[in-house]
Amino acid sequence: MSKNKKGILIVTPFFSPNIGGVETHLDDLVSVLDEQGYRVFVQTYSPITTKGTSWKAHERSGNEINITRYAWFGEKLFYKLEKFPIFGFLYLTPYLFIRSFFFMITNAPKVDIIHAQGLNAGIIGIVLKLIFRKRFIISLHAVYTNIDKNGFSGFATRLILNNTEVVLGMSKAVNNQFAQYGIGKNRLNEYRYWVDIEHFKPMGLNEARKKLNIKDRFTVLFVGRLITIKGIKLLVEVARELKYLQFLFVGTGPLEDFLKSSSKQFSNIHFLGQVQNSDLPIYYNSADLLCIPSLYEEALGRVTLEAVACGIPVVGSNKGGILEVMTNEISVLVQPTHKILKETIVRLSENQNGLKILKANCRPHALKFFSKDNIKLITKHYL
Repeated sequence: MSKNKKGILIVTPFFSPNIGGVETHLDDLVSVLDEQGYRVFVQTYSPITTKGTSWKAHERSGNEINITRYAWFGEKLFYKLEKFPIFGFLYLTPYLFIRSFFFMITNAPKVDIIHAQGLNAGIIGIVLKLIFRKRFIISLHAVYTNIDKNGFSGFATRLILNNTEVVLGMSKAVNNQFAQYGIGKNRLNEYRYWVDIEHFKPMGLNEARKKLNIKDRFTVLFVGRLITIKGIKLLVEVARELKYLQFLFVGTGPLEDFLKSSSKQFSNIHFLGQVQNSDLPIYYNSADLLCIPSLYEEALGRVTLEAVACGIPVVGSNKGGILEVMTNEISVLVQPTHKILKETIVRLSENQNGLKILKANCRPHALKFFSKDNIKLITKHYL
C-alpha cells in the first residue's frame, strides 16, 4: 500500500451484511478504496433491516479495511420511525456518535477524511469534524420525503450540509432537492453508483430458471425494499390480471405478509424473500425484465444498474434519478399507473424482437457507464 494514501473513516448506520442498495455500494466503495491504497475504517451497526444474518463485531479484510459493528435492534421499529425524522434521528444517531467519538479519540491520527453516509451519519460527521479538525464529506443516497423544508428537520439539514466541505448527491434529483432547501450549489456535487461488472453479468436464461426451479415463461422481476412507495401493490394488481405471465418479488420489508398472501392466492406471483448479493445475478438472469414502478421521485434504484449489467432491460417510473441513467435503448420509463404499466408489460411480452434489441443494448451500456471508474467522482474530493 502506498504510504501517501489517506485514511478514510466511513460512518454509516447501514452496512453489510445488512442487505440493500446503499450497503452494496458501500461494500464496493471500501473494496475499491482498499485496492487504491487508502486505509479504510468503517463505524456502523449490526444488521438492522435484514433478519437472521450472522455478523462480526470486528472485521479486517483486504489490505487495510477495518470494520467495527455495534449491536443494534429494531427492524420493525426502523420502518415505523422512518416517517418521523426526529425519532429516526434519536434511534439511529446518538449511540453511533458515542462509539465513533471514542474510536476517534484513539485513532484520529490515522484518519484524514470523515465520509458520512446519509443525513443521520452527517450529524455525527459534522460534530467529529469540529472536534478533531478533519475534512468532512457527506454522501446522500436518497431523495428525502420526510423533511419539512420550513420545520426543524429542514433547519437541521441546512445546518449540516452548509457546514460540509463537499456534499455528494447520487443523482441530479438528489442535488435539486437540497438546492431548493437552500444548500449552496458550490457544495453540491454529483457522483454515480457503479456495479461489479464481473459479478453482475449475463448467463443463460434456461440455466438461471433451472437453478431457481421456476417455470419457463415470460418473467417480470422486482428487487428492492418491500414498501408501498416502491409501487409493489401496483405491480401485484397488474400481475393478478396477467395470469399467463410470471412475477417474482425479491426483498424484505413491511409488505412481506402482503406478498406471501398474494403468492398463495395467485399461482403466477412468487415471493422469494431476501436474497444475498452474491446470489442476485441468478435472479436477474431468470427474468425477461426488471420492473421498478416507484410512486415517488426515487434517487436511483441501484438494482436497475445491476439488472442492465446482467443484460436485463428495465421498466421503471419516469421520475427521479432513474431518468438520468436509463435510456430508451435499455429501458421503458412510464407513468406508474395501473393502465400504463399493464400495457407496457403486455407490449414487451408480445414484442420479442423489440425486447431482444433492448437486451442486446444492456451489457455494452453497463460496461460504458456503470464501471468502477465512477469512483473517481468521489475520490477527487479526497485530495
